[in-house]
Amino acid sequence: MNNFRFHVYTDVRFGKGQVECLEELIAPFGRNVLMVYGGGSIKKNGLYDKVKTLLAGYNVFELGGVEPNPKITSVREGVAICKKEQIDVVLAVGGGSTIDASKAIAGGACYDGDPWDLVVDSSKIGKVLPIVTILTLAATGSEMNKNAVISNMETNEKLGTSSHYFKPQASICDPEYLYSLPAKQTAAGTADIMSHIFEQYFQKESGAYISDRFAESLLKACIKYCPIALQEPDNYEARANLMWASTQALNGLLSSGKGGAWTCHPIEHELSAYYDVTHGEGLAIVTPRWMRHILSDSTVEKFAEYGRNVWDIQEEDVYKCANMAIDATEQFFKDCGIPMTLREIGIDDSKIDLMAEDTIKYNNLDQAYVALNKEDVAQILRDSL
Repeated sequence: MNNFRFHVYTDVRFGKGQVECLEELIAPFGRNVLMVYGGGSIKKNGLYDKVKTLLAGYNVFELGGVEPNPKITSVREGVAICKKEQIDVVLAVGGGSTIDASKAIAGGACYDGDPWDLVVDSSKIGKVLPIVTILTLAATGSEMNKNAVISNMETNEKLGTSSHYFKPQASICDPEYLYSLPAKQTAAGTADIMSHIFEQYFQKESGAYISDRFAESLLKACIKYCPIALQEPDNYEARANLMWASTQALNGLLSSGKGGAWTCHPIEHELSAYYDVTHGEGLAIVTPRWMRHILSDSTVEKFAEYGRNVWDIQEEDVYKCANMAIDATEQFFKDCGIPMTLREIGIDDSKIDLMAEDTIKYNNLDQAYVALNKEDVAQILRDSL
């Protein structure tokens, strides 16, 4: 097991009605609040009005319209508001994209240059405004971690950045806010959760027994509860377990004692950078193809372990077990209604070599579970067509 740092100080308020704690969570940081949100769903479900009522005694400024793949243009707009209005705390109300944008805004507000600098070079992230979140989508785990992913459509770049200062001070997680999600977002969000887990589960370090067992339990929770949430959108048990799985999947717990570069996320980031696709759908399409591409004598035991412990496959032959597990993964995503080819989401082979080159350029895939080069990435993308 590798050395690690596990320090997650986010005050999580989980469950029904926890939004009533909002004023208590905001008060320590100041009176000037920037509320960041996305496409307007919080106005339809009443959360927007609830927040405004709870913060009636505060100076609340707004940045709406944050994109599903948050763009640096929105971040720049938020930074400008923070500097002009002397914002004390950034309140993100939405899913991972809103929270990611809010992190970049909170960092950019304390930085003299262009906030894109903080995306390209995380070492430039210093002081960050306090961040509080109200989560409305189970997917990214951004409500309790140090990560943010921002897109620059002018340069066709979608890059991740991180800082311990990006961790939210507090997050309100009420599963009832997931009831109104479209089935597409529920399914894609679950695929994102599972991909986060896969990226940490399939790593070279083999001695992190506890982390791997945690990972398997979270995967089983996703497999159990996503179909229920799709059939019964207001099933509290399903929504609560998916929401908590999302948070636990990427707050540092699963990576404790492990390490190494990720693979499917960097590949999908290029899909989103060039085509602005739904992140979780891109991950679901790429993941089974990546699994088949790297299956070998050196990885088969891990895939068989995954098959036995997550999918309850009893096949003794390790290759058969591994392939059955990969097939089950792909079928699960398909059964959840996720398109399973790139062509279904409007992507052809015209930019595959370019995306493969950028994947290698911006990510250290030589340090991944199985090292990949440009040709490997291109083949995985072609297999996904």
